[in-house]
Amino acid sequence: MVIKRKDFIQIGSLATATVFVPKFLKAFETPKAVPHGNKVVVIIQLSGGNDGLNTVIPFRNDLYYKNRPKLGIAKTDALALTDEAGLHPSLTALKELYDEGSLGIFNSVGYPNPDKSHFRSMDIWHSASDSKDYWNTGWVGRYLDAQCKGCDKPTQALEIDDVLSLALKGEHIKGLALEDPKRLYNTSQEKYFKEILANHKADGHEQPVEYLYKTMAETISSADYIFRQSKQSPSKETYPDTELGKGLKTIASLIFSEINTKVYYISLGSFDTHINQDFQQRRLFNELNDAIKAFVKDLKANHRFDDVLLFSFSEFGRRIAQNASGGTDHGKANNMFFISGGLKQKGIYNALPNLNDADDGDLKFQLDFREVYATVLNKWLGADAELILKQKMKMLDFI
Repeated sequence: MVIKRKDFIQIGSLATATVFVPKFLKAFETPKAVPHGNKVVVIIQLSGGNDGLNTVIPFRNDLYYKNRPKLGIAKTDALALTDEAGLHPSLTALKELYDEGSLGIFNSVGYPNPDKSHFRSMDIWHSASDSKDYWNTGWVGRYLDAQCKGCDKPTQALEIDDVLSLALKGEHIKGLALEDPKRLYNTSQEKYFKEILANHKADGHEQPVEYLYKTMAETISSADYIFRQSKQSPSKETYPDTELGKGLKTIASLIFSEINTKVYYISLGSFDTHINQDFQQRRLFNELNDAIKAFVKDLKANHRFDDVLLFSFSEFGRRIAQNASGGTDHGKANNMFFISGGLKQKGIYNALPNLNDADDGDLKFQLDFREVYATVLNKWLGADAELILKQKMKMLDFI
């Protein structure tokens, strides 16, 4: 069969929307239920560089208000966590989680020689490389490589999006990107794709063409399995009608189905608040807050809150001082949030950022984000963190 350019593009659209490899997908065809106690990680990427200082507000620090005379959040508006700091007023659900002991916060997270480019810094967070190195695999992808090689039932990673992030791309095994299981299934069942496959013969096509045919066949197989799993135990919780709300509801339904997925990945943005930051951050935090509130309620009702670790990150923070446009510019270190019923430590894990000791107007990093990754890989997912991260990192004690 001779493939035409139009056919190549249509096949490619299905293949690139769901990127993975053969062994990874063959496991979908013979699923086994995963027992309670199966640890799952849910990662929320706050794209664009969230302003950490207006997320965890150091309201006892005069330098905060001196640098942000208009943008600083008043102590009376902040949701107090300690005598020194409080949360953004939109994060009421996170305050409740903090009070019950299910929220942890690391401040001043980053890496040596930070880069302020969105694309480069995000690549560093995704790949877990040093800032001088350029890697084409992600830390979750290398986790899949390490855990799934030779397995008859490999572990999996799903991203709720139409494009797969570098974080989920391994050398041999990649995660799967989908916005909605039903939509993926309906696309995979289109007559056009099935006819293409039925008429295809492996007769020496160029390698990219053969790869697309193979990927399409496996997409159809996996789409059917994921759709069936998503219908097994659909979430009955009411979620907000937002992209994040709908995405977390999809994740919850898959978790309750006991699909063999260890890592879920979803994004919210853009937090690139050079102008009009107060409105933009408040709007995004309302979406984040309401979606997490529904998700946690759902997990608790289904007795999975202790098994699921949700954490958030952003590629960098913002500068200490506000700019002239009612916003903040690209900075360096930032905070990370952790939510679970299985945390061993709760509250604010380390010191608030030192505003007296700035790095040319930016927050200095005090904690390497790869120490967090190493801890999650080793203690939550039971993986060889040193192998996956390509270096030995200090283990933390929060899980």
